[in-house]
Amino acid sequence: MNKLSPSILAADFWNLGQQIESVQKAGAQYLHVDVMDGMFVPSISFGMPVLSSIRKKTDMFLDVHLMVERPERYIQAFAACGADLINFHLEATRDVAGTIGQIRSLGKKVGVTLKPDTPAEAVEPYLDQVDMVLVMTVEPGFGGQKILPSCMDKVSQVRGLIRKKDLDVDVEVDGGVTLENVSSVVDAGASVIVAGSAVFDGDVEKNVETLLGKIKRA
Repeated sequence: MNKLSPSILAADFWNLGQQIESVQKAGAQYLHVDVMDGMFVPSISFGMPVLSSIRKKTDMFLDVHLMVERPERYIQAFAACGADLINFHLEATRDVAGTIGQIRSLGKKVGVTLKPDTPAEAVEPYLDQVDMVLVMTVEPGFGGQKILPSCMDKVSQVRGLIRKKDLDVDVEVDGGVTLENVSSVVDAGASVIVAGSAVFDGDVEKNVETLLGKIKRA
């Protein structure tokens, strides 16, 4: 079943708890938490204290996206704070297999992420070791960007590699997803959809319900 993972990077932080309750009530299955260090990407977002606070108040599946240099330094901390899945960038570490193993050893699901310029083939050696591949469809680090059409081919290529190996691996898409283009994102092969502004701008519950309807029909 296709899933929606609202990105709290686009939420109103004054009302974050209320908005998380709204997306859960409306049926969103995951909650996407973007962690930025100001080094791997220019921006700085939130870290362990925010994740811990969210974990105490919701049983939603926490989909944690590490946009940090040498993510292996932080795996244990984010696992302890309540992450259900930890997603890290292939480009951010020299030890992809070791980082995957570290996450798995802590009983968490594993995701690997590709930046727009990283080819789909880069993830192929690790497909049988992970639960999810996140394809960035914008340059990581900033919300509110428009989707890069060239990345849609990569979504299809990653899905094709997974099918070729007959694996049960999700393909997640993050960046520029809107009410207008979400169906085409699913058609390209995505099974987990990250949406920020498309969820949190306006009526949050209505936006979630609309997105879920489009994801299920695609």
